[in-house]
Amino acid sequence: MARLLMVALVTLAMTGCASNVVTDYNTAVVFGDYSSWVFAPNTGDSSFMTLDGNRVQSAVERELNRKALRKVTEPEADLLVTWKIVEEDRVERSGVGLGLGFGTGNFGWGLSAPPPAREVKEGKLVVELVDKSSKEVIWRAASRRYLNENQSPETRGKLIDEVVAEMFTKYPPDLD
Repeated sequence: MARLLMVALVTLAMTGCASNVVTDYNTAVVFGDYSSWVFAPNTGDSSFMTLDGNRVQSAVERELNRKALRKVTEPEADLLVTWKIVEEDRVERSGVGLGLGFGTGNFGWGLSAPPPAREVKEGKLVVELVDKSSKEVIWRAASRRYLNENQSPETRGKLIDEVVAEMFTKYPPDLD
């Protein structure tokens, strides 16, 4: 019993240490050279800002201010900040499958029904920092946690804040 409890605790601890974001960056860049930023001009088809867009921009602005980077106008900026919510479809199964079988020896018959399933749209947040002069991405962070259509506005806002805060704990990257 004690061994089972210890295995469960170790598994739980390891799960808690897993990062919810993945980052990538250009190792040749000197991140200390950047002091100002601006959101990249909207290149989407839409002429309006979505609710989640406002949440993301507020969270990114808050985190970049904490990093002592100044928000300026586009001509003065060192960095362009881009973000997107990448939509993915996922099949969600809920409930219990049912089965029935009979037989004797090495022979038998069975019939089963899988659990009910439905398709859910989810969104993964991706934030990129682009060097304005070279137009190259120098840092990228992607969330492993997803926004989905069933979340309340409060839950969505809290999730976005948490994910963006975790993303920017990894900026600037440790180049040791």
